[in-house]
Amino acid sequence: MAQTAGPGDGADRTPGAVAGAVVPPEDTPAGLMDTLRVGVVLMDTRGEVLLWSPFAEEILGWSAAELVGQQSTAWLYPTPAEDAADQAARVLTVLREEQQWRGTLLARHRNGHRVDLTGRAFLVSEGPAAPYVIVNLAESSRLFPISQELAALNALFESSPLGIALFDPQLRYVRLNEALADLNGVPLADHIGRTVRDTLPPRMAEDVLRVQEAVLSTGRPVIDMVTAAPNGVGARSVSYSRLADDTGEVIGLTCAVLDVTERREAAHKIEQARQRLALLDRIGVALGDLLDVSPIARSLAHALVPEFADFAGVMLIRALAQGGELPEGELADTTPLLMLGTAAAEHGPAVRQLLDTGEEVVLDAGYTFGRVLASGEPRLLTSRQQLASAIQQSDPRAQAILELGMHSAVIVPLRARGIVLGLLAIGRATGREPFDADDLVLATEIAERAGTSLDNARLYARERETALMLQRNLLPQQVPEPPGVAVAYRYVPGSSGTEAGGDWFDVIRLAGGRVAFVVGDVTGHGLRSAATMGRLRTAVRTLAALDLPPDDLLRHINDISDDLAEGTADPLMATCLYAVYDPSTRRCTLAKAGHLPPLLLEPDDTGGYHVQQVDLPSGAPLGVAELGFEARELEIVEGSVLVLYTDGLVEHRGEDITDGVERLGEQLTRELPTQETTEDALEDACEAVITTLGTPDPDYAADDAALLMAQLGVLPEDSAVSWTLEAGSYPVRRARVNVRDTLLDWQLESLVDETVLLVSELVTNSLRYAHGPVGVRMVRGSSLLVEVSDPLPDPPRARNATEDDEGGRGIQLVAREARRWGTRHGAMGKTVWFELPLPG
Repeated sequence: MAQTAGPGDGADRTPGAVAGAVVPPEDTPAGLMDTLRVGVVLMDTRGEVLLWSPFAEEILGWSAAELVGQQSTAWLYPTPAEDAADQAARVLTVLREEQQWRGTLLARHRNGHRVDLTGRAFLVSEGPAAPYVIVNLAESSRLFPISQELAALNALFESSPLGIALFDPQLRYVRLNEALADLNGVPLADHIGRTVRDTLPPRMAEDVLRVQEAVLSTGRPVIDMVTAAPNGVGARSVSYSRLADDTGEVIGLTCAVLDVTERREAAHKIEQARQRLALLDRIGVALGDLLDVSPIARSLAHALVPEFADFAGVMLIRALAQGGELPEGELADTTPLLMLGTAAAEHGPAVRQLLDTGEEVVLDAGYTFGRVLASGEPRLLTSRQQLASAIQQSDPRAQAILELGMHSAVIVPLRARGIVLGLLAIGRATGREPFDADDLVLATEIAERAGTSLDNARLYARERETALMLQRNLLPQQVPEPPGVAVAYRYVPGSSGTEAGGDWFDVIRLAGGRVAFVVGDVTGHGLRSAATMGRLRTAVRTLAALDLPPDDLLRHINDISDDLAEGTADPLMATCLYAVYDPSTRRCTLAKAGHLPPLLLEPDDTGGYHVQQVDLPSGAPLGVAELGFEARELEIVEGSVLVLYTDGLVEHRGEDITDGVERLGEQLTRELPTQETTEDALEDACEAVITTLGTPDPDYAADDAALLMAQLGVLPEDSAVSWTLEAGSYPVRRARVNVRDTLLDWQLESLVDETVLLVSELVTNSLRYAHGPVGVRMVRGSSLLVEVSDPLPDPPRARNATEDDEGGRGIQLVAREARRWGTRHGAMGKTVWFELPLPG
């Protein structure tokens, strides 16, 4: 670690090496000496120069020939405080007393300027001869920076908290500090002259040696290489770089070692915190769009495994899983829980025994799981013994826990509004660190969030079921079966990701054997939309009873849209399509308010159907603006199939809605391949379409969908007759005769007298006020319909006739005797109609 290994071995050691000792290589370069330039002067004790070295000449400019034999005063620099002779005398005095001298001298350069020198002098004697003085001189200006650098280096080695070492080219320690010795756990003196093979564990030493050799050979430093500590406890950060002198000669390696144990632990804690925040974020995303209890439980379990745990189980009170009420007070130990969500990092019989989705679980309050459920206090289990005592030993799950090698677990309550809804249990097995107190806090936070989501889903399930029930009750429970028309219909509520919508349909019996088909979609979801849909359907049925044309009916609905939305936060906005079909004339009149176009399957020459979109003026949705609506009348080919639907059937994420409409038409032609369409075939086709296209996308919260299919035929032969009666040709008598003969032909003798009487009254009334041709039409269907038409637009008014009045009783008589009667307006006037029930 904080050391480096080299190719040296025991034979390269220097026995008896001491701390701080330096073992220079044999070919040590002279770069430092060249930089320093130490001049040598040899003098006698009288101060006469006997030898003047070349470096001395370089420093002061005096040649040996000029100074040898001269007194030292010749090259010393005099000052007012001390002349040259005084300087020389001072040095010689110290030498005689102490045998050596060190200090500064002021020298005179040959050019005359002053040079500050740092020097050392020694007395050298050989035998009885007089001693000599050897003086070493160096320029103070060059020596001072070197002294500073050496002082700084010494201070670094002595005071740095980092472990520092210098290695020679053979990768032997030449210098290190106490900090590194402490990090290695080896005394400082036992490092000098040795390699890392002698100071580190063998495996670690070989790894470090390879790094040192690479740095020494390539010159590429290694910075912040994190390794384990020599004793295996903690971590170290090691950096190596190659060391070279001024000439570029490689002279060894430098090493810096830092104890990063606390840093690694702090980084580990930061990473754990980041992972926990990421886990909370993932769980929030996973649960955010879910509004069903079971999917929330499954998503929660899968979000925890394997990132946070090896096993996860979500148990919920059975009643809550079905949208029931929250329990009151503490849960009893016999309260059954339902295992709704499970996940495991592995699979096998033991996992299935421990985590079986859909299984009912009853917990004993005498054991850990039961106590958490009853008290609402989370528990952390950190040993196999605690796990073994968490549930009854007779419970098969206890053996499964042991077989799976589970060594720790967290059991936390799922709560909402302070009430326990169930339990979240997670476990870890062999190969992972056990749960700790921080994990318990995190699991509790996760459970709190999940509990809120589960409670919201419970409330939503109840509200959605209420809205669906309301919507289903407001939709037709059965539809009429008018002669000449076969009807099939389906309604599919939206997927679990949405609330009940406002889609609806209706089939309304009209006078004259005609029938109205309606489909619509109220924007929004929930109880308000369902209630608004009910009001709208009621309004349409009420106005349909007035026999209004489709465009007029939509205009009247639009006029009262504010009243229909009364009590809701938003104004009414709905689309609607209204169609009226007369099987006696095969005429169909349609109008729409912002709705999708209907499809019409017409018989073709091949014996099958071809599909077309009925092109209608669009019209704005109801409640948007006071705009007019336009109707279109079609002549229907007998056996054609009219298809009305809402957007939930054809709308899919990521595509244009027209693609869905085309897809619906293609499937209809496949489901109805021949013109021999029976009621059963129509039902089968309706079911197939709604099953295929109405199945919600699992990744998309689909809207609800309504589908209405009507095969448009004609009335049976001889089921309708009509006459036009001109004024002045005994029209009342002719009407009576024609009505009597027709009823006898239809074998409806029991209705002759009553029908003749009512027709006589209506024809008489028309002739009295309209003074124009009078039309009479009779239709035999599920009832007997009689219509009397005249060009007068004003509807007849019933009067309270007295005994003396000769007239005014006709409308009263019709209203009293007919099952239903009414008036409708046409392009040329009005029609008064009434219905009588058929015999039997």
